[in-house]
Amino acid sequence: MDRAPGWSVRLKLTLSYAGFLMLAGVMLIAAVWVFLLSNLPDVTSSISGLQVRSVLAREFAAGAAVVMAFLLVFGLLGGWLLAGRMLAPLTRITDATRHVANGSLSHRIRLEGRNDEFRELADSFDAMIARLEAHVAEQRRFAANASHELRTPLAISKALLDVARTDPNHDPGEIIDRLHAVNARAIDITEALLLLSRAEQRSFTREPVDLSLLVEEATETLLPLAEKRGVTFETSGDIALAAGSQALLLQMTTNLVHNAVVHNLPEQGTVRVETGVRPGSVVLTVENTGERLSPELVPTLTEPFRRGSERVRTDHGGVGLGLAIVKSITHVHDGALTITPRPSGGLRITVELPAAAPGTDRRP
Repeated sequence: MDRAPGWSVRLKLTLSYAGFLMLAGVMLIAAVWVFLLSNLPDVTSSISGLQVRSVLAREFAAGAAVVMAFLLVFGLLGGWLLAGRMLAPLTRITDATRHVANGSLSHRIRLEGRNDEFRELADSFDAMIARLEAHVAEQRRFAANASHELRTPLAISKALLDVARTDPNHDPGEIIDRLHAVNARAIDITEALLLLSRAEQRSFTREPVDLSLLVEEATETLLPLAEKRGVTFETSGDIALAAGSQALLLQMTTNLVHNAVVHNLPEQGTVRVETGVRPGSVVLTVENTGERLSPELVPTLTEPFRRGSERVRTDHGGVGLGLAIVKSITHVHDGALTITPRPSGGLRITVELPAAAPGTDRRP
């Protein structure tokens, strides 16, 4: 927005310092003058007392003028230097803001010195830019991964259509089945992206949600898939009322259980789901058997389209957004997500969410 040019803050501070110094000087000189008048002795010489006062006034006025001129010069020069020193951190912050505005998100102020208002502002600015840089980097990776994942089914569809057009002897039923599978995967990816976007917008109303009921619903929904893969469920825990969106928390619970079923042992696998209550929060824990994962790999599992061990895609293998959605839903609910590899194989995933206010149980 265009603004009319005005005085700089440094000039305003300089004039303020000089003005206060001049005011203090005037008050001091006035106090001295009043003191002299009140204590002027009686004059007994031929020179009248009025003449003595006149001479004293002229001498005092000349000296006072010199003092005031010195105070004015000293106030302006000293105020200019002092204001410049005081505003030096603000200049660094302004320069850093310009660098960031030009796209240099890696720029930091890193203001030295003891803690004061400017240091607190600089540290807050650095922390904000660090979060912004991480968010932008994450969004760029997400966009690149999403583009790659969506391009693959589209390329396969194009190839299948080319085959159907150029090879009339090819079985059309097989092509239709493969096109259906590819199209279904593209739809799953798109729906997952939309869900992830809606979750990050925090556009939901918080209400009491019992995580134990969500666990029952999720395990019941995924029971056919678990039986097909030879995985058994073990559920336990108490009523755990969280404050949040029931739809999003159900999606989070379903994703966790689905991930635990799909990435499990080929046979005789186990998924343990437990809910609990802590002071001020509730906890959902999903633990599964499976292959061993390195600690270095675990932090990357919540990245979009990242799979724990580059598994071969099979039916119900997901689109690589399961734990990314879990992380996003946990974040918008002001919760904490912890992923720990089990020594014997598999993962232990814990989600801690703020508890609902007491007396708000809305379970049927």
